[in-house]
Amino acid sequence: MGRLQDKVALVTGAASIPGLGSATALRFGEEGAMVYVTDVDLGGAEKVAGAIRDRGGRAKALPHDVTSEADWDRVMATIDVAEGRLDVLVNNAGIAVLRPIEELTAADWALQHEVNLTSVFHGAKRAVIAMRRSGTGGSIVNISSVAGLMGVPGCGAYAASKGGVRLFTKVVAIENAKHRIRCNSVHPGMILTNMQAVAEEENALNYDATLAMIPMGFMGDPADIANMNLFLASDEARYVTGAEFVVDGGMTAV
Repeated sequence: MGRLQDKVALVTGAASIPGLGSATALRFGEEGAMVYVTDVDLGGAEKVAGAIRDRGGRAKALPHDVTSEADWDRVMATIDVAEGRLDVLVNNAGIAVLRPIEELTAADWALQHEVNLTSVFHGAKRAVIAMRRSGTGGSIVNISSVAGLMGVPGCGAYAASKGGVRLFTKVVAIENAKHRIRCNSVHPGMILTNMQAVAEEENALNYDATLAMIPMGFMGDPADIANMNLFLASDEARYVTGAEFVVDGGMTAV
């Protein structure tokens, strides 16, 4: 049996390939979960769900704007009707607005927080309600960043949103531990994704300096994050909650 056999999992922002969400959804499918793949890009989400099914797994794609409460309610209702429960939520959807502080606008700041932080609140709130109702516990994995742990030039708005994810995660964990609902944050370093390619372009002046900060000397693969998410989603992590897991090639150890 797989490590997530018969669990119901929702992975947001999972359309982009290569991406953390798509890699996580594929890994969950390999390990026996029924995976709901959601994204504003429904076509991309359908491709990921199809890849899971092609590999013998179970998956369904849904359109999902994580900044919309109505979309969250629709997605959760769809899962509830079809499955009757939710065991795992990976709040992965996010964007990176990378500019020096003097170039950031209020609109940049608001958008960054709406997508990266407020959406995590929307998802965690609804997952907690669903998991409490089922009474079987569950796992919420919130994707933060090393930028939520340390200062990275050009990442003012991004870092603030990801730091918020880190501390919000701990509150969710404490409030729900007695319900056997676990909540942990994962902090990727520099990972070879489509978002990383955009970051390299938008933050070019600081890119080489940031890459030089990785002791292992290379960027990680989305699978490195997917495997961490798998551990936290599985029963192997049954005594793990309110913690932060750094996957960064030693970047924050310096």
